[in-house]
Amino acid sequence: MSYEVIAAHGKEIKAWISGVPVEAAAITQLRNTAALDIVWPHLAVMPDVHLGRGATVGSVIPTRGAIIPAAVGVDIGCGMIAQETSLTANDLPHSMKGVRDQLERKIPVGNGPGGDWKGVERPNRVDAKLRDGGLAARLDAILEKHPKIRGAKLTSQLGTLGGGNHFVEVCLDERDVVWIVLHSGSRGTGNMIGTYFIERAKQTMKEKGISLPDRDLAYFVEGVDPEFSDYIEAVGWAQDYARANRLVMMESALQALREEAPPFKLGAKAINCHHNYVEPEDHFGARVWVTRKGAVRAREGDLGVIPGSMGAKSYIVRGKGNLDALCSCSHGAGRTMSRSEAKRRFSLEDHVAATKGVECRKDAGVIDETPMAYKDIDAVMAAQSDLVEIVHTLKQIVCVKG
Repeated sequence: MSYEVIAAHGKEIKAWISGVPVEAAAITQLRNTAALDIVWPHLAVMPDVHLGRGATVGSVIPTRGAIIPAAVGVDIGCGMIAQETSLTANDLPHSMKGVRDQLERKIPVGNGPGGDWKGVERPNRVDAKLRDGGLAARLDAILEKHPKIRGAKLTSQLGTLGGGNHFVEVCLDERDVVWIVLHSGSRGTGNMIGTYFIERAKQTMKEKGISLPDRDLAYFVEGVDPEFSDYIEAVGWAQDYARANRLVMMESALQALREEAPPFKLGAKAINCHHNYVEPEDHFGARVWVTRKGAVRAREGDLGVIPGSMGAKSYIVRGKGNLDALCSCSHGAGRTMSRSEAKRRFSLEDHVAATKGVECRKDAGVIDETPMAYKDIDAVMAAQSDLVEIVHTLKQIVCVKG
């Protein structure tokens, strides 16, 4: 048995955490989630596990006939996209500063001013994605039923990165083949949808007089709460929007690379996977709603992306379909400390040393994302060797953050 069992209210929590640190608060949070009657058959915990808001990051939560909106969170559909190219290291310029500049020019980054298309001409691909994908019409239908979801930023944010741990990277694999790797989600509109339904779920629990170990574990019951079907519609839209957002940015990133590199073709491998989402799946003979909070689906043969931190390796992986893990794997390295603690503990000099050889921001504004704030990605990968196999090992040479 490659996982550890954490006892919790008569249920099992199966955790792939051998050799990686897990804070006590995360264990308490996992036990609170496992205490819910709707959770079945068990929680699966990935090696990048750490304390989260609403639910533990790095957890896979199967529920029967109910969904916990705060477990999905507000960065609905957040995930990874990766594209292999025909370029190799020898095709790249000696300095990657020009590539980074092109990426930052073509993809708005950050959560504040300058992080969207306001005042900037949107590329045609943004409007085409809105038109062809039906995203605008579907959102209008959701907002008509729930007008309190205000301030949707659909047109101004599709094709933009956001801030925090979202990034665009140029990487080299073990063959020196060039990849573009990108991490982002459903941006402000997804946040508004998530926040709205989380509060509605809390109100529903209050009206029913249901006591919970944590208010953020409030849930909607299928076939009972009218908000359940509305949430499914809204969260499905946000997940589709997040996927489309990554596709638009990938087109921009490839265009940026074409400005600085010789002509190239796209490689055979292209991956676009969520790691904050909910979907119905069959497990252990039953239909359940599976919420992956910072976890990637890893059915047998599924390709996924597991990124490290700004100065560490990342991995292209293939799922092994581990049933005990509910066919899942980690979504990254996982934080070892809060953003405020990272800023307190590490200096700018520490960050510069840790990101040596990577063309990226080396200023005080990104110290909360410095590699030392994350778990050792090698240890994380070793802990989940029976969940995925490594297909390619990537090392970033350019990293753009918001």
